[in-house]
Amino acid sequence: MPASSPGSGRLWWLLALWLALAAPVRADDGVLVLGRISDDPKAHYEQLKPLLDYVVPRMADVGIREGRVLMARDAQQMQSYMRRGRVDWVTETAGTAMILADRGGAQPLLMTERDGVAGYRTLYFVRADSPVREIDDLRGRSIAFQNRFSTSSYYVPAIELLDRGLRLEVLLSPMDRPAPDSVGYVFGRSELNVSAWVHKGLVDAGAMSNLDWINPQRVPPSYRRDFRIVRETPEFPRALEMVRGDLEPRVRERLREVLLGAADDPDAREALLRFFKTTRFVPIDAQTARALDGLRRGVARVSREVE
Repeated sequence: MPASSPGSGRLWWLLALWLALAAPVRADDGVLVLGRISDDPKAHYEQLKPLLDYVVPRMADVGIREGRVLMARDAQQMQSYMRRGRVDWVTETAGTAMILADRGGAQPLLMTERDGVAGYRTLYFVRADSPVREIDDLRGRSIAFQNRFSTSSYYVPAIELLDRGLRLEVLLSPMDRPAPDSVGYVFGRSELNVSAWVHKGLVDAGAMSNLDWINPQRVPPSYRRDFRIVRETPEFPRALEMVRGDLEPRVRERLREVLLGAADDPDAREALLRFFKTTRFVPIDAQTARALDGLRRGVARVSREVE
């Protein structure tokens, strides 16, 4: 598919804005609205719409007659949509999902398994010749994260560093140095940049998911041979399906039933594949619920103390 032009991107955002300003529609009115925080509305629409088209006919018994997709430019806009009932259902990574829970009243519905993986972990790594042996040794040193929306490469490591009493200080560049009593952080914008900066000694450590760690396009084998992992976190959900807190209970439960059954329905196979390579939806057990509660508190703390 050819790359979208700047003009087409503006048209998509004008459409998204028009939909947001139009008369509110909600599941209570027979319309199920699936939302997404997006910097590429056209591409994400094509990923979301097939699953929405699969779900809607299977929810007729609870009054759903139509499905719509509504994009938000950022988490703040999506929070507003959910609070005002303009979005019923959102798919997001765990960190952003907990922001929507904390500020938008969203509630976790299911975990999302992508490419056969429902959970992942954060790895902290350094050069093999680094004096850093554990993450407490990062005081007065620097670490590279991917971006400020990443669960595995920002929220989770930032939470852990704060929980250990380490103050976080944003750096102007990888060459900048933090104060002796803080951990300096910088965003690499890609996992490849994070690994390259650690390999070149521009930063003392990097953090990323175990899935990115084994991806040779993100951590080249020639780099990985020179690295040492200093910590691996417990597992946390890879992605979540969230619903607005005041969604009618019978609609919520029917949506949950339809999504749980999709993996066993051949008619859903293509829609699931398009939906960010989803293989199935997984119930949230007690252990996962506790982990999400901890992540929610931690994300709120990062927002207060770091951002």
